[in-house]
Amino acid sequence: MTRALIANPTASRVTEARLAAAAHELGVDDVLRTERPGHARELAAELGAATIFVYGGDGTFNEVLNGAAADAVLAPLPGGGTNVLARALGLPGDPLAAARRLAAGSPRRISVGRVNGRRFAFAAGIGLDAELLRRAGRTRRGRRRGDLGTAWEALRLVSARRGRFEPALEIRGHGEAAFALVANADPYTYVGRTPLRIARGTRFAAGLDLVAPRRLRLRDYPAVARYLLTGADRLGLVRGRDLDRIEIAAREPMPLQADGEDLGDVTEAVFEAERDAVTVLVG
Repeated sequence: MTRALIANPTASRVTEARLAAAAHELGVDDVLRTERPGHARELAAELGAATIFVYGGDGTFNEVLNGAAADAVLAPLPGGGTNVLARALGLPGDPLAAARRLAAGSPRRISVGRVNGRRFAFAAGIGLDAELLRRAGRTRRGRRRGDLGTAWEALRLVSARRGRFEPALEIRGHGEAAFALVANADPYTYVGRTPLRIARGTRFAAGLDLVAPRRLRLRDYPAVARYLLTGADRLGLVRGRDLDRIEIAAREPMPLQADGEDLGDVTEAVFEAERDAVTVLVG
């Protein structure tokens, strides 16, 4: 089986020196560099049944996940700012240390999610988190902004709403909610080294977990912090565990994201679990 390394040169932790060292550690047959959004998906599709190492952020891996052949083997190298998937799979944060682990890694089958036809590895959401990712945006070089910039945008977003998020969508079988978060892994994301555990105990071997507050007001924010830190739910959350399908209808177009990638505004979102769907390498 061909061994290839797809790298995103604009990712925050990708350098030519690290790329050359990672390629050497992995013993790959080819190194391919992305040139534009969507290019990683095209490269993965062209590789077919190959072992594909992905050196970049979660967005680069998401593209590969959506382009790779069914019998491809995928492996993330942490090259972005957050690297949720690599950390969730137990890989070290240093890309060369991760490469050494993966060089001797073993295959593992995992489940993934799909929203409106787009695959995601660890998380997707409609509403607040997708809007925040859009506001945080990217630098002129195409790199995602850091935690400080994202935190600033979060404060601006909450301030613009005066801390209030009212019911804005309907989750079939669960009722109304202000926004919805769908997890395929735990943690949902990270702020620096701090994991944000939206749906505790979510496993790559199971279906999707749903967490959705019916509404948020200023008085609820201490309970939000408590939930993120301890899992104590005093918010009256809509919860779903190990689900195969989640159907959501929004009253008006709302932002949608998958693995941190902006998928535009939608009025309907259908999340589906693909169980035992993808082979990944783990160290």
